[in-house]
Amino acid sequence: MFPNEQAKSIIMEKRQLGNSDLKAVPLAFGGNVFGWTVDEKTSFQLLDGFAGAGFNLVDTADVYSRWAPGNTGGESETIIGKWMKQRGNRNNILVATKVGSDMGDGKKGISKKYILQAAEASLQRLQTDRIDLYQTHFDDESTPVEETLEAYAQLVKEGKVRWIGASNMTAERLIASLKASKENGFPSYQTLQPHYNLYDREKFETEYEQICLDHHLGVLNYFALASGFLTGKYRSEKDFGKSTRGGGMGKYLNARGLSILDVLDTVSAKHNTTQASVALAWLMARKSVTAPIASATNPDQLDALIKAAVLELTTDDINLLDNASTWK
Repeated sequence: MFPNEQAKSIIMEKRQLGNSDLKAVPLAFGGNVFGWTVDEKTSFQLLDGFAGAGFNLVDTADVYSRWAPGNTGGESETIIGKWMKQRGNRNNILVATKVGSDMGDGKKGISKKYILQAAEASLQRLQTDRIDLYQTHFDDESTPVEETLEAYAQLVKEGKVRWIGASNMTAERLIASLKASKENGFPSYQTLQPHYNLYDREKFETEYEQICLDHHLGVLNYFALASGFLTGKYRSEKDFGKSTRGGGMGKYLNARGLSILDVLDTVSAKHNTTQASVALAWLMARKSVTAPIASATNPDQLDALIKAAVLELTTDDINLLDNASTWK
């Protein structure tokens, strides 16, 4: 069903993204599926359901979904742009997109010249005059952080970008960027988009979490459901054929992964909800996490995302999940 009317009436909480004036209901729709595993019509239905339930943050990137046969990149931004145009809801949606991935024909990187060009292309595809959150998708350590930030400064000054964020970047380069912003008066990263979920915890928690807390960076983590593993639908190798991502599930099918699934089963049964909702609710309960990013390709998956935002886990629930997923 599109949308979930029950969730629509009770989702009210919004969280501030870093020190920006952007406030989002604590779950972002991952736009990587648009133009890849879902067509334009279904994408519109999913976005209608998501926005209709009270959510407002949609995350995409210029490169989505270049990897799909016949695509060239920009498909996701194009679909989101068409949807906002047709619905007339641009002012109600926070659009987060990214720059830095390889778009082919030598189009990649985070040099000033390239960022300015890429931003114009994203704005055209999104059919909008500004990007709410423009994020460095992949770092290029051959480019000085000052050059990248100078490009963002120009875009902010021109009103084409409101705030900036970072994604795949070393902790050292992130700190260097924050320092350069402060020293030079450049816009400062307000968010970090790391790989983080109930299974993949160690890297973020050891390298990035304290930086985010210390600098009040909003955390918009990707692979929030471990590419679907945390939904519980992959329990053995025979389940790998259930989706296009199934082939990558082998790395999770170990004692720790199965222990996590067992606890997800227990907690989801207790709350009469899905494993996906519990896994996302665990993330939302983390002090460092602002809004996990998750995708949906059908109404049932969307319903699980919506329910996660209104699921209140108990301290015992969280302790069970923490213990099952501990990496220490």
